[in-house]
Amino acid sequence: MAGRAQPVSALPGTGAALLVAALILGTLGAVALRAEAGSGFGASDWAALRFTLTQAGLSALFSVGLAIPAARALARRRFPGRSLLIALLGAPFILPVIVAILGLLAVFGRAGWLSSLLGMFGLEPVQIYGLHGVVLAHVFFNLPLATRLILQGWQEIPAERFRLAAQLDAGPLAMWRLLEGPMLRRVAPGALAVVFAICLSSFAVALTLGGGPKATTIELAIYQAFRFDFDLGRAALLSGLQLLLTGAAALVALRVSAGEGFGAGLDRAVRRWDGQSALARSLDGFWIVLSAAFLLLPLAAIVLAGLPGILSLKASVWQAAGNSILVAALSTVILLGLALPMAAAAAAGRAGLTELSGILGLAASPLVIGTGLFILIYPIADPFALALPVTALVNAVMALPFAMRILVPRAREVLGRYGRLSLSLDMQGWAFVRRVYLPRMRAQTGFAAGLAAALSMGDLGVVALFADPDFATLPLQIYRLMGAYRMEAAAGAALLLLLLSMGAFWILDRGGRWHAEA
Repeated sequence: MAGRAQPVSALPGTGAALLVAALILGTLGAVALRAEAGSGFGASDWAALRFTLTQAGLSALFSVGLAIPAARALARRRFPGRSLLIALLGAPFILPVIVAILGLLAVFGRAGWLSSLLGMFGLEPVQIYGLHGVVLAHVFFNLPLATRLILQGWQEIPAERFRLAAQLDAGPLAMWRLLEGPMLRRVAPGALAVVFAICLSSFAVALTLGGGPKATTIELAIYQAFRFDFDLGRAALLSGLQLLLTGAAALVALRVSAGEGFGAGLDRAVRRWDGQSALARSLDGFWIVLSAAFLLLPLAAIVLAGLPGILSLKASVWQAAGNSILVAALSTVILLGLALPMAAAAAAGRAGLTELSGILGLAASPLVIGTGLFILIYPIADPFALALPVTALVNAVMALPFAMRILVPRAREVLGRYGRLSLSLDMQGWAFVRRVYLPRMRAQTGFAAGLAAALSMGDLGVVALFADPDFATLPLQIYRLMGAYRMEAAAGAALLLLLLSMGAFWILDRGGRWHAEA
């Protein structure tokens, strides 16, 4: 569409893209300039680097290693509730991290369900804090993602390949050598790289489950340099290191995800004739049940533990919930104000600049951008007084890459289908946006808004840098309650946060699709 006239101007989207790029690159530039005044890395910083790489590597290996048999079982079996289970695999993505951690503590903690079961047999309780606790939490978040990625690889194998293998009476080893092994060699490295890149920016998990200085990630070290030492030079150095790590991991993930598939088929439904033995059915059932239990038990634990405490929450918790709602609402408005014109500009032929700006947020973690904003704001204003708008802004930028992936394909479809007709009717500019573009983007807009609201509602990153003792969002308040060992109140607040996050996502997503369903 680059050379064709369009009924919508690309200028607003280009301006939004430049604004996003200036924000991200400006904060990174501030970090780089400040880092020059630093005194170098100390022993604790190198220890944080080693722990960050270790936990990210182990988390990626366990997540993908467990996802392979789970995805294979889901690809081979048909059972009631299969579609619902696959849909639930996306739930951890929008689940607030602090809520998931409390659920994992309720199941795997020292006083959790597993420890109680072990105690019945005279065994020692489980110790969840430390490296193994961080890895466990990351596997909880990333096992569903890895399973979805690898399951997609299985589903992309044409049905004709399986039919031919069945006609040739190919056994399990031949099926693995000819179809499943090549697919995994193509898909699994990309899944490993994606999970590794995600786990590099671990903050809330290490903050709550690290258990001490030996389990400090780079992001947690950035936070400690701010909150405890107020050493901006060291924080900037660590932020630069974090940027290099996440950027390199993202590039590797993009490179290794490419590869040739099995070609196109005739779009027939995939039937699997392999794995019909009793042993294969039992193993597939075991992995499906194990995956579902690992996903659902922590959520059930949050509900059961939070019900007694939610009715007796203090006023400070409700005030923090109000702050979270304000941050999420403001973040969602900022996101839509950026993403909708950027998607239109990408569809109108300015895809390079707008999409590049849209994915810049993936190369920098929220704490790195927060560090840059703190450095820029500190000489001219009190950063702690701007905790709410700064948190909302960074959350919107972090959600922008996902919103662009949701909005751009639909925007291209709308302009391709209605662009010429609108031009022939002399319907351009705001008239086209109001009458054609926005109404036909409603479902995707609702989905993107719901995702942004849920992610912002559960954020425990930038707000930890900027919040003073008198200000807290709900995730930060839950963390403070956990630090004070008020676990019943923390569980009640976590249930409230779960309801708010999921409720915001459901209301906005459903609101976007309501008109089409009515």
